[in-house]
Amino acid sequence: MYMLPVVVSAQVNDSVPVYSKSRGNKLAVGMSLTYAAGMTGLYQLWYKDYPSTSFHFFDDKMEWKNMDKLGHTGSAYYVSRWSSDLIKWTGAKPRRSDWIGTGISYMFLTSIELFDAYSANWGFSVSDMAANTAGCALYITQQLAWKEQRITMKFSYLPTDFAKYRPDALGEQPLERLFKDYNGQTYWLSFNIYSFLPKGNRFPKWLNLAAGYGADGMVTAYEQVYEIDHVIFPEKERIRQYYLSADIDLTRIKFKSAILKNLSRTFGFIKFPLPALRWDERGSCVFMPLGF
Repeated sequence: MYMLPVVVSAQVNDSVPVYSKSRGNKLAVGMSLTYAAGMTGLYQLWYKDYPSTSFHFFDDKMEWKNMDKLGHTGSAYYVSRWSSDLIKWTGAKPRRSDWIGTGISYMFLTSIELFDAYSANWGFSVSDMAANTAGCALYITQQLAWKEQRITMKFSYLPTDFAKYRPDALGEQPLERLFKDYNGQTYWLSFNIYSFLPKGNRFPKWLNLAAGYGADGMVTAYEQVYEIDHVIFPEKERIRQYYLSADIDLTRIKFKSAILKNLSRTFGFIKFPLPALRWDERGSCVFMPLGF
């Protein structure tokens, strides 16, 4: 199963002083409906065209240059973060909200692993569960240690030509390719420099340093020949790519508008396009005017 950070609307208003049962009930209904809709949509996108089978395991830890594993980690991280923010909106205590939000994320991702476990084309993946655990841990450990997120997962995507050669695996439509074409995806760890410096420093609070990882040249999960109408593909070498770039943490910018504040929280997972260095396992190094 291959995933990206799930885009949801994390509407975070000022928390009430004490727990609001009315808000809690509304949130419970909303999250239940979101869970049901998410599972239904995921089934339609990934599983409906494949046969079901009995519960079984599947070892996919070496597939797609590990890009799918970073997708799992990013999903777990952001579902934890957004869920925790929503629970804080009810007036629940911060630490309690963080634990509950992380638990919701873990439950959501485990449900997807169970879909895999009963699908003939996949199976229950221990490495996927490890990636899910890593994403949840990245969120909750920072909350427990610093009560803030100093290291944030980010995501970026640029369309490639690979999907047209194998649309069944890499996506037929733009939305499917966003989720499935690993050649166009990059995952980042964005470090907030200000938060690691001594208190009172004048470094811009919103300016981050980001390290990214991607891969290119893939139409199959493993290093293997793929033939289309008697034409051998891929022609490109499968390579891992590494990035170093500046980034902007939108959540640390003090917007006066509540709408802009909520938008910055909802879409803050997107890597901001800024100059970057990219190098790969062949030793090639390239300066990119916009690293995205």
